[in-house]
Amino acid sequence: MTTALERKDFLRIIALGGAGLALGLELAPATAAAAVAPSDFSPVAWLRMHPDGITTVMVNQVEIGQGIATSLPMCLAEELDVPMSSVRFAFSPTDPRFYNPRRNAMGTGGSQSIPSMGPVFRNAGATARAMLVSAAATKWNVDPAQCTTANGVVSGPAGQRAAYTELLASAATLPVPQSVTLKTPDTFKIIGTRQPRLDTKPKTNGTATFSIDVRVPGMKFASIEKPLQLGAKASSFDASAALKVPGVVRVVPVSSGIAVIADNTWAAFQGRKQLKVTWTPGPNAGVSTDSMYATARALAQTPGGVLKSTGDVVANATAHVVEATYEVPYLAHAAMEPMNTTADVRADRVTLWTATQVQTSAQQVAAKITGLPLDAVTVNMNYVGGGFGRRLSVDYVVDAVEVSKAAGIPIQVIWTREDDIRNDPFRPGGVTALSASLTPDGKVATLKQTFVCSTERSRIVNGVDPGVGNGITNLAYAIPNQRAEWHLLDVAIATGPWRAPFANSNVFVTESFIDELAHAANADPLAFRLAMLEPNSRPRVVLERVAKLAKWGTPLPAGHARGIALGFWSGTWIAMVSEVSMPGGKLKVDRMYGSVDAGQPIHLDGIEQQLQSGMLYGLSAALTGKITFVDGAPVQKNFRDYTVLHMADAPELVLDIVPSTQPSSGAGEIGTPCVAPSITNAIFALTNKRIRTLPLNDALA
Repeated sequence: MTTALERKDFLRIIALGGAGLALGLELAPATAAAAVAPSDFSPVAWLRMHPDGITTVMVNQVEIGQGIATSLPMCLAEELDVPMSSVRFAFSPTDPRFYNPRRNAMGTGGSQSIPSMGPVFRNAGATARAMLVSAAATKWNVDPAQCTTANGVVSGPAGQRAAYTELLASAATLPVPQSVTLKTPDTFKIIGTRQPRLDTKPKTNGTATFSIDVRVPGMKFASIEKPLQLGAKASSFDASAALKVPGVVRVVPVSSGIAVIADNTWAAFQGRKQLKVTWTPGPNAGVSTDSMYATARALAQTPGGVLKSTGDVVANATAHVVEATYEVPYLAHAAMEPMNTTADVRADRVTLWTATQVQTSAQQVAAKITGLPLDAVTVNMNYVGGGFGRRLSVDYVVDAVEVSKAAGIPIQVIWTREDDIRNDPFRPGGVTALSASLTPDGKVATLKQTFVCSTERSRIVNGVDPGVGNGITNLAYAIPNQRAEWHLLDVAIATGPWRAPFANSNVFVTESFIDELAHAANADPLAFRLAMLEPNSRPRVVLERVAKLAKWGTPLPAGHARGIALGFWSGTWIAMVSEVSMPGGKLKVDRMYGSVDAGQPIHLDGIEQQLQSGMLYGLSAALTGKITFVDGAPVQKNFRDYTVLHMADAPELVLDIVPSTQPSSGAGEIGTPCVAPSITNAIFALTNKRIRTLPLNDALA
């Protein structure tokens, strides 16, 4: 008998020494919450202190690779005064006790995990520590203020010592304090340091369970035939050929298409190919990239809804006017783990295992489809193989719930890569028309931008979506007269958040145009920017630091040049410098420098890793990323035509994290916005060619 052994199971066996025979391997859900034993100390929902000295931290944010399953436990461990070597984590259940207070729900996105949940975890650690200190002080009959803690031990004024493990039982009998005092940054031992990631071991030894790994008894697999033309609906189908494929057990219609249910994914995919489906065209019929952008260019020349207005850009305009129009493409998210969900729909309950960024939204949509109350829906958290904002949508959760409901058995729906690329809620493409005027001494007197793009209609308030202005309305530069206007590009193409939403495209536009203005003023691009920033301000500091890091102004070898850009997203500032060359006429990004101010750093390694990830993600998009449409259907389908960055094209990354005691902000998205403009500005410095459209491979062809 020959048995196929999956890579994950192989790694798991190797990790265990490889000495045993693995039979009937079951994948334990990574979302299983740590059980509270009678001997545990759990004064708040966020931690369980065990008699063996281990502290389990309940993480409510989704681990998408950004390292939140380490940085939040670091916040708790700092205030609890336990070493990170004694800390473990478990994913929390989807339950109101674990709601993010800023969202009143469970969800991960917008670089908000650290600023919203960091204080919660610190407070939880400080609460437990205060109770342990109180237990020790009572035991020794001393004032708690005379006691100190370190490394899981309470010390008294007369040299008394008690390990936390000795105090758990007595601490558990005390009232939970309603307020506690948090540490000041000068006393931090863990926050702001480098620590091993808590998820490294399970991810490398094969024990980490991603959503796609989930297996439950009686489960079948499903693949859904979806229309090529976005918005089309199935009017009829013939499943006779599909049902003849070995392993295919059933074919059912669902709202997004026709689902083929089978014993394994291969059979589901093969059966799907045999379906014959007749589609009724949707609202996208006839929509093409050419027609969309022609419409957007025309709109960009007309007045739009006002996003920002300071001063008077008409009355204060000077004779020296600079104008330009920039365009950015639609983009897919292209996360490595394809969209998938396992759903088990029963008469009285629903259980989900899903790679989502929004557990509460998944819970809500399952309740709506089944008509069950919210508390009858269990959403199990798993590791997630990349998000980038894609998994803020729950379309693939809807797929699984509908198929399981129709079939009456547990179903795992897995999207193919083609499904993923073509049915993405895309990063909106768009067109921006800019006009600025300069004073005789080279200062910017006026700046006007008219931006045209798609957005989610639910975000529009009083005719505008305020979020589309990220990277336009929050410029740091002291320009006295500014006006930003916006038009909705009204096409029925789904769009959604994409790493640093709107800043990822708008910063390319604004920072490239700022460079154009510097050139028009005969000024150095760095000096031109610094002259518009307050001394010692956060944006000025990151610019000065990255300039020093990149040795701005010093000569480079012939055929090399530098470009600079400044960006902001969700409370975090970044400045980047890119060094480029063009050997044989082909663009090569040799080196990228970044200086980031994310407030008080939590996990230095984590911030660096997120910056590296964001910069490479942004570079991939800047070089080749684009989704185009013909007759309402995306042209790109897979990594052969929606290419991602190759290792050989990855530049050296040199990073700097600004020391700060300001409130912590997120770093998961800030690495992306400045990539394209720092490169295009470097290309101009090298070739005198101004790039106003992306991707670069097309613009330089």
